[in-house]
Amino acid sequence: MYGRGLAVRVGGGTYITGALRHALVSTHALMSLSAGKFLSATDPPEWASVATRECRSDGLWPVLTGDGGTVLCSPIILYDYPSIAPESTGNLYDGTEIDEILTLRTITLTDAEKREARATDPRAAEIIDRVDNMPPELMDRLHGTVRYLRSVTNEPDSVTVNGVRVTKGSRVRLKPNRRADAHDMFLVDRVATVQAVLLDVDDGWHVAVALEGEELYAAHGRYRYFAPDEIEPLP
Repeated sequence: MYGRGLAVRVGGGTYITGALRHALVSTHALMSLSAGKFLSATDPPEWASVATRECRSDGLWPVLTGDGGTVLCSPIILYDYPSIAPESTGNLYDGTEIDEILTLRTITLTDAEKREARATDPRAAEIIDRVDNMPPELMDRLHGTVRYLRSVTNEPDSVTVNGVRVTKGSRVRLKPNRRADAHDMFLVDRVATVQAVLLDVDDGWHVAVALEGEELYAAHGRYRYFAPDEIEPLP
C-alpha cells in the first residue's frame, strides 16, 4: 500500500518522509453487501443503464466478484469476475498477473540487477529463475488469445461476398482497403482461411481469418479481422 523510505517534497523544499505510509497507493478496496447484489458498471441491465451512466469512478474501477454480492474497486481496468488466465506460467505476486508485461520487464534486467533482486526475497528469485528458463512456446502463450467467440441465437455463420457464401473453412484472398492498421499493406493478396464470421452490435460484419503459414497463431485463437469487402473468395 505504500513505499518505505520514500520522501515527498512540499512547499519550498520541505520533505515529509513516510508520507506514503498514509496514502492509498495501489489499494484494492472490497465492498460487500449483507443483503442484495451489486449491478455491473460495465454491463448493467437495461433498466439500470441510465443510473449507471450517472455514476463516476475516480481512480478506481469497480468490478463484480464472487456471486455478485462483492465489488472489487481495482486501480486498473478489469472485466467483471476477473480471474488468472490459464496461460499464466506462475505467480508474479502482483495480484492481477499481467504476465507478458512483467515477464518482459524481468527479461530486460541486467545480470547485476537480477543478482541484486534474487538476494532480496525468495519470491523474487523464483520469478527471475522461471523467466530466465522460460521456453519460447510458453512466452508465445502470454501474447494474447481469444477466450471464446460468442454465438448469438439465430445468428448466421456465413456472409455472402461477390455472390459466394463465405463461412468457417473458406479460403480467401485479402484485399485490405480501410488502412485501420498500418501493416495491412503487407497483407495484400495474401491467402487466408476463415476461422469465424461475426456480427457486432452495430450489425457490422467481420471475418476472422488465419494467414496460411500462421497456424501457430490460429491455434492460440489469434486471428486477423477484415470486413467482407476486404476479402475475395477463392475456389
